[in-house]
Amino acid sequence: MEKLFKPDDTLNNRISYYLLMLLLLSLPFNLFYSHLFLIGLALHTIIQIRKAAIKPVLTSTNFALSAVFFVTLFSVIYSTNKPQAFTELGRQVTILLIPLIFCFNPLDVKKYRHNFLLVFSLGCTITISYLFLKAIFTIKYYHLPIKALASPTFTNHNFSEPLDIHATFFSMQIAIALVYLLYVFVRETAKAYKLCWLICCGVLALGILQLSSKSIFIALLLIINIALPWFMLKGRSRFRFVAVSVSLFIAVMAGIYTRDTFKERYVTELKKDLSQSTDAELTDPRLSRWSVAMGVGAQSPVIGHGAGTEIGLLKDPFFDHQFYRSYLAELNAHNQFISFFIKSGVIGLLIYLFVLTVGIRTAIAKRDLLLMAFMVIITAVSLSENFLDVDKGIFFYSVFFSLLIFSTASQPTENPVKNIV
Repeated sequence: MEKLFKPDDTLNNRISYYLLMLLLLSLPFNLFYSHLFLIGLALHTIIQIRKAAIKPVLTSTNFALSAVFFVTLFSVIYSTNKPQAFTELGRQVTILLIPLIFCFNPLDVKKYRHNFLLVFSLGCTITISYLFLKAIFTIKYYHLPIKALASPTFTNHNFSEPLDIHATFFSMQIAIALVYLLYVFVRETAKAYKLCWLICCGVLALGILQLSSKSIFIALLLIINIALPWFMLKGRSRFRFVAVSVSLFIAVMAGIYTRDTFKERYVTELKKDLSQSTDAELTDPRLSRWSVAMGVGAQSPVIGHGAGTEIGLLKDPFFDHQFYRSYLAELNAHNQFISFFIKSGVIGLLIYLFVLTVGIRTAIAKRDLLLMAFMVIITAVSLSENFLDVDKGIFFYSVFFSLLIFSTASQPTENPVKNIV
């Protein structure tokens, strides 16, 4: 544990270490703290810049990490809604800034990768525990039955509301923490630590269920049952793990079907989202909205309509198709791929697909489970949310993409974890 909080390094590097650790811990909470620690890390990096320690900046990897920012920057030029375009560009500055910090800061993030991920994962575990305790306290205060914990009042956005964070965006963070602790659990040899990691995984898994993000649930289904055994295990160990994990997912799905709240969220709403709109429905299915949004993007298919134009362009078509809820709430496409198509056309969409491909290829080449998990998560969420239009999604994307890329290394198979704490 001493190595976790007292790294053996220079004073400047220890300060960078603590600032980056605090930045990771702040991600689930008010953005004021994330901005504060990011500014502190940036200023500290500028103060201690040394020419000999600077890593190459003009590389294809750095371009991939910051490509989303440059797509938005280019699409600002021809946007018809300049104020909103510059607002979007300002939010995405983080996507450009984080890779530059990793290039100019002499801290060896590869050396401390496991420390950062462990502290972040434990922080997420404590945060989920706090949310459960708060929910239980509320239930007791109002003399409700404990089964109310599985009601709409305490699930999805209502569960994450004390943190003022979107349930899916919080689920993205919890999913990374869960995959990392499963990674540690599989490689751990000490029984006491193994039990500790298993308990933490259980807390995080319950948090994922309570947050009820369909895209994250599907992403974890793929990561835990396919990516984790493929990257980490061989032979009988792989077969046993898959048998256990698949059995657990079947049990979870059976449990979901027994609770109306979870069945409505995971099954009924998914069916509605993937169905066409009917006059009898008061909701606006995502598939129908995607069809309308694709039609808007097709009006300028090559370079798009420009940053900041998406919501304004979708309002009238939503009204014309009787999607009154989407019209009144001024909803976006709720699909990151379609959002790129609307704002930056095929060019922007292809660049984003290139970024995802670079990340996935790097994860496969380095056999990096955490990077692969991150890529699966953002790909899955890209199908259901415009997560790169909001600060929480942007911070998650920029911080973890850069951290995992800069710290990636070929991962050993079936070797025990040593000296993490």
